[in-house]
Amino acid sequence: MRIAVAGGRGTVGKYVVQSALAMGHEVVVLGRSVGVDVRTGDGLRAALAGVDVIVDTTNSGTMRRAKATAFFTQVSENLQSAGEVQGVSRLVTLSIVGLERLPGFGYYEAKLAQESVAAAGPLPVSIVRATQFHEFPAQILSRGFGPIALMPVMRIRPVAARSVGEILAETAVGPTLESTLEVAGPEEKDLVTLGRDLVRKKGLHAVVIPLPVPGTAGKAMRRGGQLPKLGARLVGPTFEEWIDGEDASSVHV
Repeated sequence: MRIAVAGGRGTVGKYVVQSALAMGHEVVVLGRSVGVDVRTGDGLRAALAGVDVIVDTTNSGTMRRAKATAFFTQVSENLQSAGEVQGVSRLVTLSIVGLERLPGFGYYEAKLAQESVAAAGPLPVSIVRATQFHEFPAQILSRGFGPIALMPVMRIRPVAARSVGEILAETAVGPTLESTLEVAGPEEKDLVTLGRDLVRKKGLHAVVIPLPVPGTAGKAMRRGGQLPKLGARLVGPTFEEWIDGEDASSVHV
């Protein structure tokens, strides 16, 4: 099978690529580093020649509602339209658990718009929603102000990006999902605690300060609005196992 991975150099996309290759499939990476711009569509149609399935793991790079919405919807439209022209059989889209439970949170509203546009296209769509990645605290720490890192207060069930990538690859080679699949890690955790554990493990000179996000969305975060529903697929490793593993060693903060 020939699988195209949009965002195939990113946090999750690289693991989709690795997993698909390990299963013996051919992989096409869709990204500007290889001359394909999924946002503008430049080079996309040619890159999808002979592709059976597209996996979309792209990220907007911004949390702002308008810009994120414009990015996600345009990418979904381009993947759908170019995929149809090239005879692609279906699209697998990576999304986030709990989108509807954080009203007013711009990035989540953008992801909801992405799901809607993807589902409205001509190609059948499988939507895989994941919880926050084990890599998430490191991403926040990397955006800190000197030795100070403001960590949102939220209850989450973190999952390894590698595990999500493997499930996306598995979904790509299987039948189209009849309903949205939720993927989460094995343990419920507090994000602030994870951030402090990472600082201690990495020996960083940083202070993690809890940041209660204001408004309805922030209240939902603190109450577990981003936790998966019953029936979610729970996969390891735990955060503690991950932090001692090879994937964590390559995380930059």
